[in-house]
Formats: sequence, structure tokens, C-alpha cells
Amino acid sequence: MFGSLGFTELILILMIVLIIFGAGKLPQLGEGVGKAIKGFKKSVQEAEAYDIDPQAQAENSASANQGNAQPQISQPMQTAPLETGSPMPPAAVQPAQQEQVPASSKA
Repeated sequence: MFGSLGFTELILILMIVLIIFGAGKLPQLGEGVGKAIKGFKKSVQEAEAYDIDPQAQAENSASANQGNAQPQISQPMQTAPLETGSPMPPAAVQPAQQEQVPASSKA
């Protein structure tokens, strides 16, 4: 498991860890490492469960294509152009009214 690490090297590493973290932190450190390993194993098992062998996947896609005689053509989505810096125009703009001057007043 540890390759070329011998017993004395492992003891030396454990002593250094004990000096750095202290005796009080070792249980918390071990618990964190254990949870990390458990989570990693769980995610690996979930990934393996989602794997489908190529032959079964080909059979599933072939049976799905038999139901659809014609392939579906997807159309690109149309988006509205973006306006930058211009405020939105009001919903109803009334025309400007001209000021009417009475014709009877002559100076």
C-alpha cells in the first residue's frame, strides 16, 4: 500500500503529525479523513452505477429510433437584440400640442 515506505518512516511521519497537530486534534483529523475517504468511495460507486456498456446503449438507442421514423430537426432559438445605453420608450407617446394664439388680438 505504501510502496517503498518502511515501518520506521511511517513511525517518523506519525510522530511529526502528532507534534504538529497535538493529541487533541488527532481524533478530529482522523474523522475528517475518514469522511473524505467515505465520500470518495461513494462517488466512485455512483459513477460506476451510471456506466452503461456500449452494447446495451446501442440496443437502447436502436429501439428508441424505431419509434421515430424521421429524425427531429432542432431549430435554433431566436433571441432579441440587446440595446445598450438607451432607455425604453414610453408605451404611448402623445404628439406635441401647438400653442394656439387667438387671432383677434392684434397689436
